[in-house]
Amino acid sequence: MNDFPFGLVGFDLDGTLVDSVADLTAAVNHALAEIGRAPLTIDQVRPMIGGGSSVMLQRALIATGGDAQLDDLLPDLVDFYADHIVDHTRPFPGVVDALDSLQAQGVALAVVTNKREQLSVALLDALGLTDRFACIVGGDTPGLAAIKPDRAPIDLMLHKCSGSGPAAFVGDSIYDVDAARAAGVPVALFAPDGNSIAGANATFADYRELLPALERIAATQPAI
Repeated sequence: MNDFPFGLVGFDLDGTLVDSVADLTAAVNHALAEIGRAPLTIDQVRPMIGGGSSVMLQRALIATGGDAQLDDLLPDLVDFYADHIVDHTRPFPGVVDALDSLQAQGVALAVVTNKREQLSVALLDALGLTDRFACIVGGDTPGLAAIKPDRAPIDLMLHKCSGSGPAAFVGDSIYDVDAARAAGVPVALFAPDGNSIAGANATFADYRELLPALERIAATQPAI
C-alpha cells in the first residue's frame, strides 16, 4: 500500500525541472539583435524568467532601452526558441531519479508552467519526459483564466488530476510559491543557490532531498 503522503505532485518547468536559461538567453538575444541591441548575459536573463515569454522579452527590452517593439519581436523570439529548445536545456541533476521515486510510490505527476503549452510539450518531448506527467498546464492552456502567480493554473491542475489525492507543488520562484499558497497547496522550493522565499513550506537544494522535503511538509500540515 502506498503510504506516501501526497497523491499528486506538480512541478514548475523552467528553473525547477529543467535548466533552460542558456536556451532562453539565446532566444532573448536573437530578438534583441533584430533591433540592434546588445546581448544580455545568462545572469542578466535568469531573473527575467518565470512570467512567460512576453514578460521575459519585455524585461529584456526595458533593460536595453525600451519595450515599444515588444509585439513585433515576440513572434521572432518564440520561433527561434522553438527551433533551439533543447540545444543546451537538460533536467537538473537528480530530477529523473526523483520522478522515478515518486512514481514508484504511486504518485501522479504534473507540470504547471507559464511557458506556452506547445513549447512545454515540445521541450518535454525532446527530453523524453512527457509521458511521465498526467497533465501539463501551460500559460495558454484552454480553460486557464490567468497565469502564475494567480492560483488558476494550480486549480486547473487539481481539476485535471482530480482523484489523485492530496497535492503538493514544487517550484523555484515567487510565482510558484504565491500560486500554490493561494490555491491552498503546500509548496517545496527548489533553490540550488540556497536562497529562500517567504511562504515556501520547505526548501531544498538537491533533488535527492525532494521526497524527504515533501514528507516533512506533510508532517506539518494539519490534515493531509
